[in-house]
Amino acid sequence: MSDPSDWRVLIVDDDPDNVGVLELVLEFHNATTRVAASGQQCLDMLGEEMPTLLLVDIQMPGMTGYELLEEIRKHAAWRDLPVVAVTAHAMRGDADRILQAGFDGYISKPVDVASLVDNLQGILEASETHE
Repeated sequence: MSDPSDWRVLIVDDDPDNVGVLELVLEFHNATTRVAASGQQCLDMLGEEMPTLLLVDIQMPGMTGYELLEEIRKHAAWRDLPVVAVTAHAMRGDADRILQAGFDGYISKPVDVASLVDNLQGILEASETHE
């Protein structure tokens, strides 16, 4: 699943600027993107179509990225879905805390557009070997 044109990415972020950057880069690589502006909207959308991976903001109103991940992992059908935190939490130790919480990957904001797809490919390949 390393060809981005085969990816169906659900971006979960309430900031239109962050969403726009992610969509622009992913769609440039021919990935299919959808957007959920909240954790609850993401859960509703997961019931409609299973994405290849989720890109989840940690700081969202209503339901944080951590809470969303917890809800996702409760469902057998979604348990192995790769979930990547995309966050401004970029202090020392933040990446470790995020990965220990169960996220499959960590990407800091502002997103490095030049390495985004390569980073996601690595995360997807690592998650496939753990299945």
